[in-house]
Amino acid sequence: MAIKTIGVIGAGMMGGGIAQVAAMSGYNVILRDIDMKYLDKAVANMDKFMARSVEKGKMTEEARQATLKRITKTTALEDLAPADFVIEAVLEIIDLKKEIFQGLNKVCGPNTIFATNTSSMSVTEIAAASGRPDKVCGMHFFNPAQIMKLVEVIHATQSSDETIATTIELAKSFGKTTVEVKKDSPGFIVNRLLFPHMTEAARLLQEGVASVEDIDTAIKLGLNYPMGPFEMFDMGGIELSTQIMDYFAQEFNDSHYAPPLILKQRLRAGLIGRKTGEGFYKYDKK
Repeated sequence: MAIKTIGVIGAGMMGGGIAQVAAMSGYNVILRDIDMKYLDKAVANMDKFMARSVEKGKMTEEARQATLKRITKTTALEDLAPADFVIEAVLEIIDLKKEIFQGLNKVCGPNTIFATNTSSMSVTEIAAASGRPDKVCGMHFFNPAQIMKLVEVIHATQSSDETIATTIELAKSFGKTTVEVKKDSPGFIVNRLLFPHMTEAARLLQEGVASVEDIDTAIKLGLNYPMGPFEMFDMGGIELSTQIMDYFAQEFNDSHYAPPLILKQRLRAGLIGRKTGEGFYKYDKK
C-alpha cells in the first residue's frame, strides 16, 4: 500500500511530535485538533525544535522549511478524507477515541488504515467501534516522538496481517525501531512493565522506606535508568499515571495494580506534576 498523506488527530505533545516525524520523513501531513490555537502552538513547537537542529548542524534550513510546508492544519475531521493512514493521538479517554474512529470511518476511503497511539487501552475495543476493525491497530510512540526510537505496533483481535505489515513499514520509514505486540493486552510491553515499577516506588515512599530523591537515585545508579520513577511521575503527570493504574487494576481484576493512596492524595491537593509544576519535584516545564 502506497502511503503519501498521513492524518494525525490531536496536536498535543505526542500528536505534534508524530506529525513532525511524519513530515520530516517526506509525507504530507494533515494535523487536526478541535481549536486552531492548539494547532498553531504545535507547529510553533515543531519550528523551535527544528531550529535547534539547524543550529546544531543536524538539519538544513531547507529541510526545515520543506517539513513545515508539508503540514496542513485543520479543525475539521472531514479534511482527513485524503489521508492514506491516520494516527490518533488524543486524550486517554476510550469513548473519545471510539467517537473519532467512527467519524473517520465516514470520511476516509475504505482502504485507509487507522492507528491509535494509546499507551495502555484496549486497541480491540477501539477497533470494534471503527467500522473497519481489520484496518485498525495500535501504533504507540514514546515521548518525545522526535527523539525516542521505539514504536510498539499492537495487534487488535481483528487486525489483518496487511494492516500490521503496513504499519511496521511506515514506522520504519520514520526511522523507528518497532516491536510487535501480538496480543492486545493492557499496557502492551513497555507500560505493562513500567507501571508496576512506578506503583511500587510510590508504595516505598508511602511506607517511609526511603525519600523521593533516594529512590530515584537508587533506580538511576543501581539499574542505570536515565530517570527515576518520581521524575517520570512528574514529567508525564500524576493524573495520567493514576488513570492508567486504575485501568490496569480494572482490566486485570487485581488491586495490586491500583494507585497507592499517596498518589490519590497528591491529586486531591492539586499537585499533579506536569500541568502545575508541583509534582514530587518542582518540574521545569520549559
